Amino acid sequence: MKNGHGANGEYKLFCGNACPDLAAEIAGKMGKRLGKAEVLSFSDGEISVNIYETVRGRDVFIIQSTCYPTNENLMELLIMIDAMKRASAGRINAVIPYYGYARQDRKAKARDPITAKLVANLITAAGADRVVTMDLHAAQIQGYFDIPVDHLLGMPTLMRYFKKMKLPDLVVVSPDHGSVTRARAMSLPLNAPIAIVDKRRQKANVSEVMNIIGDVADKTCILVDDMIDTAGTITNAANAIKEMGAREVYACATHGVLSGKALSYIKKSAIKELVLLNTIPLSDAARKVDKIKVLSVADIFSEAMLHIHTNESVSKMFEASNGKTGK
Repeated sequence: MKNGHGANGEYKLFCGNACPDLAAEIAGKMGKRLGKAEVLSFSDGEISVNIYETVRGRDVFIIQSTCYPTNENLMELLIMIDAMKRASAGRINAVIPYYGYARQDRKAKARDPITAKLVANLITAAGADRVVTMDLHAAQIQGYFDIPVDHLLGMPTLMRYFKKMKLPDLVVVSPDHGSVTRARAMSLPLNAPIAIVDKRRQKANVSEVMNIIGDVADKTCILVDDMIDTAGTITNAANAIKEMGAREVYACATHGVLSGKALSYIKKSAIKELVLLNTIPLSDAARKVDKIKVLSVADIFSEAMLHIHTNESVSKMFEASNGKTGK
């Protein structure tokens, strides 16, 4: 990795078109403005990037989620990284609040691609020196990179929100077996037991609730997941635990993908409030859904990025503040 200017050098922030509001908020927290850049598309769909200020020898942070439109946002990120590399940036940090293709992290059956690894290869080959991301679908994706990865966690932000609500008779519920670790991590500081929704997935984006493991009767339940895509899993789980006698059902997740019929499912579900982080910008339709509340991750990213620029430990910073993240 190139050394850059480290603690004594200037750093610059840039963003593509994926999450400009979050990028601007992060810049504001860091006391900076976003760098002058233009990311446009030609009429045939090719992406054009123009950087209008010098980055030679500087620490550069490119803030870009690879959310919908996933392939377009990914290409914007890759081309911006390449532009910075060819402009002799000191260190190129790809700040990816939401890492797309993370669900394709293994061979579930014969002849499956491992696309999460392919995307990691593309980002590395483009010239990134470091990746900063949040709540990967599978933590082992960090190992797909041959460059440092700072893996920030959104769970403490969600936990603090619910802690302030002081909800009675809490139970933290995992909507499937894959989220048990997340549910346990949230339950400990809330001093609440956990329950698990046992489901069977028939095919991609389709789930069927089978059983509830744990006591949810007359309890206030908080469903916890890393992302909500079509919302089938989370709403089926919410409806099931409500039918089992839960008093109220809340839900939370880091990444609100919200594709397909997600908003319709959420509106009709037993969920009283769905809390998301702003790693992915909500659509206009999603903003109008009263059940959805969004919390910001700008503080976490800005603080981590400052520590990266000054070559300080990211993990120690968050250990000191009750484990916001791990490296």
